[in-house]
Amino acid sequence: MLDVPPWLPAPEQVAIPLAFLLSFALVWRLDRPRGRWGQRLRTRFVLGVPWGSLVSLGVVLAVYLFAQQGAQRWHAPLTLPFSSWSYLYPTGWVFAAFSHAGSGHLLGNLTTALAVAPLAEYFFGHFRAERGENPFSSWSTDPYVRAFVVFPAGVLVVGLATSLFSWGPIIGFSGVVFAFVGFALVRYPLLTVVAVSGQEVVGTVYNALRDPVVVGSAGPGFSEPWWYGVAVQGHALGLLLGAILGVAVLYRRRERPSALRLWTGAVVLGTTMTLWALWWYRGESSYVLYRGLGVVFVVALAAVTTLAATADRRPLFGNVSRQQVGLLALLLPLAAMAGVAIPVNLGTVTDAGAPGGGPAVEVGGYTVTYAENVSNEKVSVVDVELLGESTDVRTSGVVVVNEDREIWTQQVSKGRLAFSGRANVRVGGLGWSEVVSVQRRGWSAADGPTAYQVWLRGPDDEGWTQTFASDPATAGPTLAEKNVSVVPEDGDFRVRLSANDSTVAEGPVPATDGNMTLDDVRFEREDDDLFAEVDGTRVRVASKETYN
Repeated sequence: MLDVPPWLPAPEQVAIPLAFLLSFALVWRLDRPRGRWGQRLRTRFVLGVPWGSLVSLGVVLAVYLFAQQGAQRWHAPLTLPFSSWSYLYPTGWVFAAFSHAGSGHLLGNLTTALAVAPLAEYFFGHFRAERGENPFSSWSTDPYVRAFVVFPAGVLVVGLATSLFSWGPIIGFSGVVFAFVGFALVRYPLLTVVAVSGQEVVGTVYNALRDPVVVGSAGPGFSEPWWYGVAVQGHALGLLLGAILGVAVLYRRRERPSALRLWTGAVVLGTTMTLWALWWYRGESSYVLYRGLGVVFVVALAAVTTLAATADRRPLFGNVSRQQVGLLALLLPLAAMAGVAIPVNLGTVTDAGAPGGGPAVEVGGYTVTYAENVSNEKVSVVDVELLGESTDVRTSGVVVVNEDREIWTQQVSKGRLAFSGRANVRVGGLGWSEVVSVQRRGWSAADGPTAYQVWLRGPDDEGWTQTFASDPATAGPTLAEKNVSVVPEDGDFRVRLSANDSTVAEGPVPATDGNMTLDDVRFEREDDDLFAEVDGTRVRVASKETYN
């Protein structure tokens, strides 16, 4: 078999662009556009190219590569200092809308934006002047200024607005992507549906070019519900901002879209882009999805957008026109969202110490620790009851606090650490970052809970610092009317025999293939299993916790 040099593309990677070229050539031949396609684009774009979209997406990519250090760590960028934690931390809310939590998050937003932003820019247009007027007579009508300055500046303003008026910390360009969708939707509703669907094409082709052949197999995994972490209120905020800007352009140009097409497009987009996924926390690692309420929300939003975009200038009552009422219908939910966001984003970190009171690692103003059942300070800024849920959310896991940056966040959940056994937490700021390592070790009692401990190690630490120890874990089986428990203590694990709530005897968990005797009960360790034997009866009482 002939060896293919590794730097040569795979046959499938060559076949994909070739298939697109041949298919496009066929369509070109069948349509015979004779320059009509390019001419249509050049009536709206400078040289037929959506420069504003390309510039904006280039900025987003640059933020990921350089500010977030994605060029050095493509799959593990620096995220903590680039989230919108508080109005009192400007770096966060300035960068949040243009930063991303990882490469998958980045590529998802970029591919969607690449599909829909040019349509929004087409509606905006580089050429504003009426027929016969000189477009270069004013900076506001200059097509190059509109393409390279005005449109990217609009993207920047919308991005900052999504940071400032979202409820709590956000990170990601998706709010701006939804603004592109809302802006294009009010003028080209069905084309916007097609454009958003095109994101799947772009993403699939990209993945196929990167990995033409993928081999997978079943295996264990840890994951939260798919809706956990979806910033629905940020998406809705972006959609409203885009729709309001689009409606303003419609009013100025005296254009009126079809109400049926707009409503249909809004419902389809709101549904396919999961704008209905309204969720909240319910206990530790438990979340609730209000799917029914979310569908009502999408339909109501579609109705309000349609009302605003299709209204004319006829008076509705007195001197109030239908357009004014329609615009007010869009502004009211936006004002309500801002009214909630302002007090939430003015919240401060009240206790900069380590949550839970255990040992912690200090790095550059960050405090990293492990705690269980502590109040999440960023979610619980305002404690209210709504739909039977409380905003006083308790959390367990690796917690990062930075008083100067108003950061309080659970970076690794208790469940995820129990699944993997190890985690790395990256902290830092503009131009620097460090990693704090976390590990968990434990013993699971037979027919009982798990006793475990958590350790931290900072970038300059030579050894590990124990930061948390759980309660003892008691096995279900009893031996000679005695209970067997595994006790985490000072970084080690001990075996305890007890009867009537009193300790009878205690000793360290034997080393591999070792044994010990406590009050006539013989304990033997075989690899990762601990057995106990008394009067000829031998049972497994504990097993070392395993990780994936």
